[in-house]
Amino acid sequence: MKVLHLIQKSQLRGAEIFASQLASHINHSGNKAIIVSVFPGEAELPFTGNIISLNGNLGGRLHDLKAWKKLSQIIKEEKPDIIQANAGDTLKYAVFSKIIYRWKQPIVFRNASTISLYIKTWAQKKWNSFLFRFTHKIISVSNSSAHDFAKLFPQYKDKIITIPVGIEHVESPKGLNGKINERVHLNGQGPVIIHVGGFTFEKNHTGMIDIFELVSKKDPSAKLYLVGDGPLKPGIEELVRLKGLDSKIKFCGFQKNAMQYIRGADVLILPSIIEGLPGVILEAFYCRIPVVAYDVGGIKEIVINHKTGRLIRNGDENAFANGIADALNPNTYNESLIDNAYSLVTRQYLNTQIADQFLDIYRSVAS
Repeated sequence: MKVLHLIQKSQLRGAEIFASQLASHINHSGNKAIIVSVFPGEAELPFTGNIISLNGNLGGRLHDLKAWKKLSQIIKEEKPDIIQANAGDTLKYAVFSKIIYRWKQPIVFRNASTISLYIKTWAQKKWNSFLFRFTHKIISVSNSSAHDFAKLFPQYKDKIITIPVGIEHVESPKGLNGKINERVHLNGQGPVIIHVGGFTFEKNHTGMIDIFELVSKKDPSAKLYLVGDGPLKPGIEELVRLKGLDSKIKFCGFQKNAMQYIRGADVLILPSIIEGLPGVILEAFYCRIPVVAYDVGGIKEIVINHKTGRLIRNGDENAFANGIADALNPNTYNESLIDNAYSLVTRQYLNTQIADQFLDIYRSVAS
């Protein structure tokens, strides 16, 4: 089995990181995976092989004949059994390359979010319906994402399946002090709250700052660590200054190994307004760090309220702040949530297991 993974570009975003990890596991399984990026990028992805760029034209994505032809040439040379499109413009490039240059390999599309929140107009729906017509399978990251897709495009419901995101298994997951699974205070004093994610509107950093302000009023020693980068970061930095929270909120920037920061925290928060199934929650579960999150997208499929974490009604900032305070209490109830979460991720959400599910789907499509 040979799989060509098409990604947007070499960037350390969830869709590209997971595709790279999946491709590496496919290679380790005795099968073969290659990665092709639509646009050039400079990030070092976790893939044990070369990444070929189509050098696509950002300003001409609807008439990028040169890139579509290059993709067809790669397919002709590499002879993959399956083409998997992973978010962004990847499906568009795969479909138009296939139409014009008439290669025969089936296309699977990975649906990693709540698609109805992005496709809103009649024109957008018709355009995407045309593209999805050329897919053989639509692999959704969560049951919630799958149901959302089926509601928007009922004509393709028979193509939709669910395979979740996974995380990498680490033999000895060590914290910053070298002790396995032991939490370390990043600043040496007071509770540390952490968020990992890009500064985009989906992650709701503005609401997060309001929530932390509520927490800070109850516990002035609390600190918030923000790991990530993105276009909205300058505005959030200004908001923090205006609220006088400079000394309590640390902007950590992009980090290659965000799990080290997660291990050093006391609670991970995710007050997003849009999500598919965020891998950062699974990483927190694996590091035995409690999680508080809004009930959006597929989050409820892993953050089971009062079983594996605390799930808060979307937009209820007071309840979210109270959930953080509750999660910080060192008691047997919270320890049971942590144990349940760790058991869930190790039983169902390791990439070694997830890769086998993808390979089963590839075989069923290619046969």
